[in-house]
Amino acid sequence: MNNFTYWNPTKIYFGEGQIASLKDEIPAGARVLITYGGGSIKKNGIFDQVTAALEGITFFEFGGIEPNPHYETCIKAVEFAKQENIDFMLAVGGGSVIDATKFIAAATKYEGNPWDIMTTFGGAVTGAVTVGCVLTLAATGSEMNPTSVVTRAETQDKLFFNSDYVRPKFSILDPKTTYSLPPRQVGNGVVDSFVHVLEQYVTYPANAKVQDRFAEGLLSTILEDGPKALSEPENYDVRANLMWSATQALNGLLATGVPGDWATHLIGQVITGFYGLDHGQTLAVILPAVWQYKIEQKKQKLIQYGQRVWHIQETDPDTIATQAIERTREFFETMGVQTKLSDYGLDAKIIPNVVAKLKEYNFTQLGENADITPDDVAKILELAL
Repeated sequence: MNNFTYWNPTKIYFGEGQIASLKDEIPAGARVLITYGGGSIKKNGIFDQVTAALEGITFFEFGGIEPNPHYETCIKAVEFAKQENIDFMLAVGGGSVIDATKFIAAATKYEGNPWDIMTTFGGAVTGAVTVGCVLTLAATGSEMNPTSVVTRAETQDKLFFNSDYVRPKFSILDPKTTYSLPPRQVGNGVVDSFVHVLEQYVTYPANAKVQDRFAEGLLSTILEDGPKALSEPENYDVRANLMWSATQALNGLLATGVPGDWATHLIGQVITGFYGLDHGQTLAVILPAVWQYKIEQKKQKLIQYGQRVWHIQETDPDTIATQAIERTREFFETMGVQTKLSDYGLDAKIIPNVVAKLKEYNFTQLGENADITPDDVAKILELAL
């Protein structure tokens, strides 16, 4: 296990009714910008809970943030925040709303070209408006990490940045806020959180017994409760365990002392930028193809995963590794998320575009061993067809 430092200052309020805790976290005299997506929070009662908790506090609204948040939309929010002297931002939504709000918070304080924040992967950020969150979709873990992913629709660029300046000060996780989600979002969220764990687990052995068991516990929980969230959408215990699993999957704790892969995410983000697929859809397509292509390098961890999480009883190592990949693919499809590019009307014609964009970003050494080149990506995409 590698040396590591871990620190996460995000305060978590977890459980039913915790939105009322907002009154304890928003400073008196703050000028708050509430950010949200398509407006479902005004139909399901969440917005009313938020505004009730903000009684006596000056707040403004900015809605319309897309599922893959657009840079162009975020810039409009930045202009509004500057105009109204916003000094606190409250994201009410899923990962896309939170990611957008992180960017808005950083860009509001940035004097240069806001796109610099993305192209420097956060290196240009020197401050940000304080961010708090009310989570309504268990998926990305953005509520407890310093990462944001934003798409520039004009140029079809989807990039990420990291900065502790935008790590949420607090996040409120009430599982009941996820009851009204459509099945597509539930399925995507389960896939997203599952893959977050896998990209920090199916790499190579690192003598990280605690992290491995932690990962296996999260994976087993998501496997058990993911399908139940589709069949029993108002099962509080199911929603609670999925919500907490998604947060734990990407708050940094699981990553401490172990290698990470992230090739699937980086390839998937390019596909989303070009072709508009949901983030979860790209992960379900690319992860099995990466594993298939890198099966020899990943075999030890694939076997461990197959035996401990899927309880595969085979004795042949190759069979265990292959079955682990196939069972993962089947799980994604059980969640309603298809696993081939052809399922989304895409074919081999996309490969040159994806490879060229990765080269443009200088994402030319992907994976836990930094040995997935653009040529390798082309072969992985062929396996994903």
